[in-house]
Amino acid sequence: MSKTGTGSEVVLQIEGMSCASCVARVEKALRQVPGVANASVNLATEKATVQALASVPVGALRAAVEKAGYVARDARQAGPERAGRLPAWWPVAASIVLTLPLVAPMLLRLFGIDWMPDGRIQLALATPVQFGLGWRFYRAGWKALRARSGNMDLLVALGTSAAYGLSVYLLLQHAGHGMPHLYFEASAAVITLVLLGKWLEQRAKRQTADAIRALNALRPTTARVRRNGIELDLPVEQVVVGDLVIVRPGDRVAVDGEIVEGRSHLDESLITGESLPVAKGVADKVTGGAINAEGALTVRTTAIGAETTLARIIRMVESAQADKAPIQRIVDRVSAVFVPVVLGIASVTFLGWVGVSGDAQQALVDAVAVLVIACPCALGLATPTAIMAGTGAAARHGILIKDAVALEIAHAVSVVVFDKTGTLTKGKPSLVAVQPARGVDRDEVLLLAAALQASSSHPLAQAVMDDVRARRLSVPAAHQAIALPGRGVQGMVRGQALVLGSTRLLRELGVDTGSLRADAGDLERAGQSLSWLVRTDGNEKRLLGLLAFGDTVKASAPAGVARLHALGIRTVMLTGDHRGAAEAVAQALGIAEVRAELLPADKAAAVRALREAGEVVAFVGDGLNDGPALAAASVGFAMAAGADVATETAGVTLMRGDLRLVADSIDVSRRTCSKIKQGLFWAFGYNVLGIPLAALGLLNPVIAGAAMAFSSVSVVVNALSLRRWRGAADAPVV
Repeated sequence: MSKTGTGSEVVLQIEGMSCASCVARVEKALRQVPGVANASVNLATEKATVQALASVPVGALRAAVEKAGYVARDARQAGPERAGRLPAWWPVAASIVLTLPLVAPMLLRLFGIDWMPDGRIQLALATPVQFGLGWRFYRAGWKALRARSGNMDLLVALGTSAAYGLSVYLLLQHAGHGMPHLYFEASAAVITLVLLGKWLEQRAKRQTADAIRALNALRPTTARVRRNGIELDLPVEQVVVGDLVIVRPGDRVAVDGEIVEGRSHLDESLITGESLPVAKGVADKVTGGAINAEGALTVRTTAIGAETTLARIIRMVESAQADKAPIQRIVDRVSAVFVPVVLGIASVTFLGWVGVSGDAQQALVDAVAVLVIACPCALGLATPTAIMAGTGAAARHGILIKDAVALEIAHAVSVVVFDKTGTLTKGKPSLVAVQPARGVDRDEVLLLAAALQASSSHPLAQAVMDDVRARRLSVPAAHQAIALPGRGVQGMVRGQALVLGSTRLLRELGVDTGSLRADAGDLERAGQSLSWLVRTDGNEKRLLGLLAFGDTVKASAPAGVARLHALGIRTVMLTGDHRGAAEAVAQALGIAEVRAELLPADKAAAVRALREAGEVVAFVGDGLNDGPALAAASVGFAMAAGADVATETAGVTLMRGDLRLVADSIDVSRRTCSKIKQGLFWAFGYNVLGIPLAALGLLNPVIAGAAMAFSSVSVVVNALSLRRWRGAADAPVV
């Protein structure tokens, strides 16, 4: 049981579900347990996620599920399924062998051959199918009845039992008086087709979970650790933060960490979607699960266990695949009344035909056809299988979709709002100019700025420190240094109260740019970002100088923005940088709408204003300052290399800084939602067309059974086509 912000969360593995009605019944049973706030069941993953207000015993949850007629296990404690003595397909194969002689006469009749096995032989063949291989339907149907509900198994059990019972009655009634027309082939064929459909469905569902299995396969089990000068092979669970891990050529990186020795190339394709190996050297970060190529590396461990990037990715993908999309709520409401309605239609069909024709035998056959074709398997599978396939395909290409809500919203995005630094640009600006005010030494301006920014991870601060290190200058110590979010930093250096920040901060302080005005204008028009250094002694404020920074647009940004425009999506830039730098980047990328010199709260307000205007807004950012805007957007896109607050707030995380992934995310969302709608259309369509045809006597039970099985398989196979999705970001940037 894991703790959440609202209490605790339990994940149960549910066995015995067959359709959307089963899902509704399990959810209802779990929600009635005291202390449970909500329960969501996914038919495709066969898992129930239970949100509790307080700690709820797993035993109480399991008891509730079992009372509803199913089996529940704690998914976190349940190990992998043990292989049985017989393969999973053996019931299908046995059922086919026993059923073929029963349906052969129908097939032979097409070729003018009139042959029919003796009634007693038909009985001998149909009975093991009905009560042996088909016993699962009786068991599950009985449990549904005890819970005062209905499901697919109940419909199959009732329909096939009626056909089987009618055949036995006719066989006994006409004993010794010739052989009447029997319906053993209908009952056996329906069970065979349903078993075949469920087996194909299970195979297909396993394929939708390939993404999770592939990610789990990346988890290393051992690590080579250097302790006290001795190298030891240890289980990865025994590695602790700070350990030095040796990664030999060809090995999989065992932990998240930072390289302290060596250079190599790492294959991170299954983690980031990046197809080409990435060069790594000292001070570079590495991710557990990546494969080392040619060089030996020594890595200092920074994260282990559940805190590693790979573990977080697996949790996010599992969460998205287990989640229920908003559109599924409509299906749940329909499923809650579906089986009782079908039973009513079947009863009306039987009574109606008896009244019209007086032929109770044919009326029963038509009622059986109604029961069989109406099985709601496809309804329950349409949404979760598409979500599993879509999120799995996205994960393989470096796109992590947090939940089904984000997936469903992303397909309708009409405006994409970008942060600039670190999102559209590389986020690694270089210091291009230091302009001192009159009477101030250039190196003094640089050193005072470096002192204020020595402990900051901001890209502009790193650029200053890189320049100071290159010049081998000694940086003085700063005291009481405080970050001013969205503005800059202040502190005490060499007894002076100093402020370093943006043009906006300079205006707030009421400091005149004086002799630096012309230089600042030239730098801004060239697209450079400016930081101003001001001494604030009491009421006296003196401008000491300015620093100008240049940043480079990401290579993927032009193609990423162009792709969004091709999808009919507006693009907007919101940045805390000055207008000159913002407009230079926007012009290079073709972004027409720009707002500059914004605070984090201003960005969030601008996003909210777009939403209030009726737009579905996506915000793309990576920094600490982007958290409010990401939360304010309809759906947030965060760069995985950015601040933790950004990735935690966003609905979609991009595992590498390729801006083409934004359009790819929207594209895969659109395709997934399209598959959901197609699946629901076909699922409803089969029933809307099939039930009336069966009720009118135009479908026999065998054809109805085939149509029902085909509906489930076709919906799952259609969703599986998403696994072949490829994004534009898979191609190299040109």
